Amino acid sequence: MPLNRHPVAAKARAAGVPIIGDIELFAQARAALPAHKVVGITGTNGKSTTTALIHHILETAGVPARMGGNIGLPILGQDPLPAGGVYVLELSSYQIDLTFSLDCDVAVLLNITPDHLDRYDDFAGYAASKARLFAMQSAGHEAIIGIGDAASAAIARGLSARGEHLTKIAPGVCMDQSRWPSLQGPHNAQNALAAIAACQVLGVSEAEIDRGLASFRGLPHRMERVRALRGVAYVDDSKATNPESTAPALAAFARIHWIVGGQAKTDDLDACAPHFGRVARAYTIGEAGARFAALLAPHMPVEQSGDLAHALRSAAAQAVAGDTVLLSPACASFDQFRDYEDRGNQFRALAEALT
Repeated sequence: MPLNRHPVAAKARAAGVPIIGDIELFAQARAALPAHKVVGITGTNGKSTTTALIHHILETAGVPARMGGNIGLPILGQDPLPAGGVYVLELSSYQIDLTFSLDCDVAVLLNITPDHLDRYDDFAGYAASKARLFAMQSAGHEAIIGIGDAASAAIARGLSARGEHLTKIAPGVCMDQSRWPSLQGPHNAQNALAAIAACQVLGVSEAEIDRGLASFRGLPHRMERVRALRGVAYVDDSKATNPESTAPALAAFARIHWIVGGQAKTDDLDACAPHFGRVARAYTIGEAGARFAALLAPHMPVEQSGDLAHALRSAAAQAVAGDTVLLSPACASFDQFRDYEDRGNQFRALAEALT
């Protein structure tokens, strides 16, 4: 429920009644828990992968850990950790908006690009929401910030007084990712660097970090190969709910039948444009179908498929060996599905039913 325009939220503000969420309840309960640390991860894109990766590295190293927030089970639905444990929390902007006392031992910001703008007056308001994660921190706690976009770089500059407690991750860092099969591409280089920095702060050894990176298996619905049939790969990237998160998927495959559309968060697909040459044909679905078809038609063959089932059947009929049928919608799912997981699960079921 967008707090900037929901009538109950307005009435609460007028009455001086605080609106809090589950992360704030967790923050208030921390004093009663066994000694522990908290890692909070936010950002427009990559936060689920980075959260899961940090959690995986900690577990690989034998550190008791719980993962929650905007991923998996709510943190309040899980058993408390023993002393020495680490809570790893994915934090969306709307969760941060409802949180006021979460002092993360390690706070991570990956990037900020336009998203959820229905919840904020403008992009600056969205960026300010992300910045609050650091405002809640004690000065001696660690901040890790990707500085590949102007908004994130500005937040990092504002924290420059933290000195050695501030780690900046620059874009375009060259890394050997060949030993990390589920962490390919430049976007995952940034995710890995953030996870490495966080785990180093938490005292995990380099050897254990390397072992965790190599054994990480990725997330469902994020560039997940669901099957191959007659040489055609079917890839579920339903978690790509905006153009910036779809762009890495388009960059990852050579010849693509692209299923795109849903409930649009932006009016353009500019972030995807550098990779249009990889798309053999696009199949648009959902509310954004007609608009996206018009945007893409000058650059590639396009079909307005309407829904996922029609799009997948058409793509399967036209793909040839070596092609990839890619669901990477660049949109939210709520026009036709319960959520992005439902959309991805339906894609998998449809792909598995092909003969």
